[in-house]
Amino acid sequence: MYVLIIALIILFSVLLVLVILAQNSKGGGLTSQFGGSSASNIIGVKKTGDLLEKLTWGFIIAIMVLSLSTNFITPNAGGSTNEILERAGEQAPANTAPNLTIPEEAGSTEPTDSTNN
Repeated sequence: MYVLIIALIILFSVLLVLVILAQNSKGGGLTSQFGGSSASNIIGVKKTGDLLEKLTWGFIIAIMVLSLSTNFITPNAGGSTNEILERAGEQAPANTAPNLTIPEEAGSTEPTDSTNN
Protein backbone atom coordinates (compact mmCIF):
# COMPACT_ATOMS: atom_id res chain seq x y z
CA MET A 1 0.00 0.00 0.00
CA TYR A 2 2.85 2.35 0.90
CA VAL A 3 4.64 1.70 -2.40
CA LEU A 4 1.41 2.33 -4.32
CA ILE A 5 0.91 5.73 -2.69
CA ILE A 6 4.53 6.73 -3.36
CA ALA A 7 4.15 5.63 -7.00
CA LEU A 8 0.97 7.72 -7.34
CA ILE A 9 2.73 10.76 -5.85
CA ILE A 10 5.56 10.41 -8.37
CA LEU A 11 3.11 9.93 -11.27
CA PHE A 12 1.01 12.95 -10.27
CA SER A 13 4.16 15.05 -9.85
CA VAL A 14 5.34 14.25 -13.37
CA LEU A 15 1.86 14.96 -14.78
CA LEU A 16 1.76 18.23 -12.84
CA VAL A 17 5.03 19.35 -14.41
CA LEU A 18 3.73 18.50 -17.87
CA VAL A 19 0.44 20.34 -17.30
CA ILE A 20 2.24 23.42 -16.00
CA LEU A 21 4.59 23.45 -18.97
CA ALA A 22 1.62 23.17 -21.38
CA GLN A 23 -0.04 26.29 -19.98
CA ASN A 24 0.31 29.69 -21.61
CA SER A 25 2.13 32.32 -19.65
CA LYS A 26 0.05 35.23 -18.33
CA GLY A 27 2.11 37.85 -20.16
CA GLY A 28 1.88 36.17 -23.53
CA GLY A 29 5.58 35.41 -23.66
CA LEU A 30 7.34 35.23 -27.01
CA THR A 31 4.24 34.13 -28.92
CA SER A 32 2.55 37.52 -28.58
CA GLN A 33 5.59 39.30 -30.03
CA PHE A 34 5.66 37.15 -33.14
CA GLY A 35 1.93 37.20 -33.84
CA GLY A 36 1.18 33.82 -32.30
CA SER A 37 -1.46 35.18 -29.95
CA SER A 38 -3.94 35.92 -32.77
CA ALA A 39 -3.68 32.37 -34.06
CA SER A 40 -4.26 30.91 -30.61
CA ASN A 41 -7.39 33.06 -30.13
CA ILE A 42 -8.86 31.68 -33.35
CA ILE A 43 -8.37 28.09 -32.21
CA GLY A 44 -9.92 28.74 -28.79
CA VAL A 45 -7.17 28.42 -26.21
CA LYS A 46 -9.36 29.93 -23.48
CA LYS A 47 -11.18 26.65 -22.88
CA THR A 48 -7.89 24.74 -22.90
CA GLY A 49 -6.49 27.14 -20.32
CA ASP A 50 -9.45 26.50 -18.01
CA LEU A 51 -8.98 22.74 -18.32
CA LEU A 52 -5.25 22.97 -17.66
CA GLU A 53 -5.84 25.17 -14.61
CA LYS A 54 -8.35 22.68 -13.19
CA LEU A 55 -5.93 19.81 -13.83
CA THR A 56 -3.16 21.76 -12.09
CA TRP A 57 -5.24 22.30 -8.96
CA GLY A 58 -6.45 18.70 -9.03
CA PHE A 59 -2.91 17.31 -9.19
CA ILE A 60 -1.74 19.68 -6.43
CA ILE A 61 -4.55 18.63 -4.10
CA ALA A 62 -4.02 14.94 -4.91
CA ILE A 63 -0.29 15.17 -4.16
CA MET A 64 -0.96 16.94 -0.85
CA VAL A 65 -3.58 14.40 0.26
CA LEU A 66 -1.40 11.45 -0.72
CA SER A 67 1.64 12.95 1.00
CA LEU A 68 -0.28 13.48 4.22
CA SER A 69 -1.77 9.99 4.05
CA THR A 70 1.69 8.40 3.94
CA ASN A 71 2.15 9.52 7.54
CA PHE A 72 -0.60 7.15 8.64
CA ILE A 73 0.47 4.25 6.42
CA THR A 74 4.24 4.46 6.96
CA PRO A 75 5.70 1.09 7.93
CA ASN A 76 7.18 1.10 11.41
CA ALA A 77 10.56 -0.49 10.75
CA GLY A 78 12.54 0.99 13.64
CA GLY A 79 10.16 0.20 16.47
CA SER A 80 8.20 2.71 18.41
CA THR A 81 9.80 5.76 19.92
CA ASN A 82 8.66 4.73 23.38
CA GLU A 83 10.66 1.49 23.21
CA ILE A 84 13.78 3.42 22.26
CA LEU A 85 13.30 5.84 25.15
CA GLU A 86 12.75 2.97 27.58
CA ARG A 87 15.96 1.26 26.50
CA ALA A 88 17.86 4.54 26.88
CA GLY A 89 16.45 4.92 30.40
CA GLU A 90 17.62 1.43 31.33
CA GLN A 91 21.16 2.11 30.14
CA ALA A 92 21.57 5.40 32.00
CA PRO A 93 19.43 5.57 35.14
CA ALA A 94 18.47 8.98 36.39
CA ASN A 95 20.86 10.48 38.92
CA THR A 96 19.41 11.36 42.28
CA ALA A 97 20.10 14.74 43.82
CA PRO A 98 22.58 14.66 46.74
CA ASN A 99 21.25 15.20 50.25
CA LEU A 100 21.82 18.89 50.96
CA THR A 101 20.39 19.21 54.47
CA ILE A 102 22.27 21.57 56.78
CA PRO A 103 22.80 20.25 60.30
CA GLU A 104 21.51 22.58 63.00
CA GLU A 105 23.94 23.89 65.63
CA ALA A 106 23.54 22.74 69.19
CA GLY A 107 23.78 26.31 70.49
CA SER A 108 21.54 29.27 69.95
CA THR A 109 19.65 29.96 66.79
CA GLU A 110 20.71 33.64 66.70
CA PRO A 111 23.60 34.61 64.50
CA THR A 112 26.82 35.06 66.40
CA ASP A 113 28.76 38.30 66.34
CA SER A 114 32.46 37.72 65.84
CA THR A 115 33.38 41.29 66.83
CA ASN A 116 32.49 40.77 70.54
CA ASN A 117 35.47 40.96 72.84
